[in-house]
Amino acid sequence: MTQIYSTQPMADRQLAPSGAVFALDDDQAYRRWREAKLANYPRAAQDFAVEISSLTAPTPAETEAVLTLCGRANMCRYRCREHLGDATGTRRALAAFAKHFGLSRFEAHRSAAADGIVALEVSHERQQLGYIPYSSRSMGWHTDGYYNYENPARMIRSMLLHCVRSADHGGENSLLDHEIVYIRLRDENPDFIAALMHPAAMTIPANAETNGKVRGENTGPVFVLNPDSDALSMRYTARKRNILWRDDAATRAAVSMLERVLGEDPFILRVKLAPGEGVICNNILHNRIEFETAEDKESGRLIYRIRSYDRINNSELAQQAAVMEGTRL
Repeated sequence: MTQIYSTQPMADRQLAPSGAVFALDDDQAYRRWREAKLANYPRAAQDFAVEISSLTAPTPAETEAVLTLCGRANMCRYRCREHLGDATGTRRALAAFAKHFGLSRFEAHRSAAADGIVALEVSHERQQLGYIPYSSRSMGWHTDGYYNYENPARMIRSMLLHCVRSADHGGENSLLDHEIVYIRLRDENPDFIAALMHPAAMTIPANAETNGKVRGENTGPVFVLNPDSDALSMRYTARKRNILWRDDAATRAAVSMLERVLGEDPFILRVKLAPGEGVICNNILHNRIEFETAEDKESGRLIYRIRSYDRINNSELAQQAAVMEGTRL
């Protein structure tokens, strides 16, 4: 990862496809978008990578490179060597980095500190016991916050994972753009999309927390269109227990097809983040394999996580693009 990957002018970047793309009765719009999406999708791990000089203040070129990748694949892997070994500096810089890309409304997660950042590491804290993110166990495919869906205007739309310490063995993540999954399912059978857009497609049963609070039953669609931008988001988990799928043939077939895609799609990216590396994304599908820490080490794998209700964007560059486009017209 030694160079910025960015070849698209700002005005040509499409951060959020129009709603017609995802309308099942407009096949022409879908086909045009699909062709461009697959043709421009990055193929190799290095094609997703951007070097960042400062998390607190990315340069315009670095910002454009991140936005371009997020426009093409809903994700960007970045690398920044500042603040290595400085927990306070890293956390402050990460919050600034997230806000630079439009992630201003952080989730108030029960494990988050005052800055909105959650430390993902093996934990023996009472409120985190039994939850896989705070263990060394593998995590199946999912999008973040799938169990806290409120409505199309209020759901986790983006997240940031930043590596502070990597595992000695294991801990790799697999990543896949949810728009690619949408394409695979729609190409197979448009009825799969209709089933997964049903408002009662997936239900997560109520759960009693260790602090005595009860998280209520959570029901909603799998594919969701943002009412403001018509951008596509997804809520999904591959878990087999404590999940209820809508009981109809189309939903069952769609879920089965989705599982096949996540097991074999050639666009799946597998990465092991090193200290100073991270992923910023529009809440794409991801998983994690189990990991181990050497017996002679006191500290193991540590990942900082930020979740946001906002999609990735940068208003300043967007305004510049609009001005450039107006000048050309």
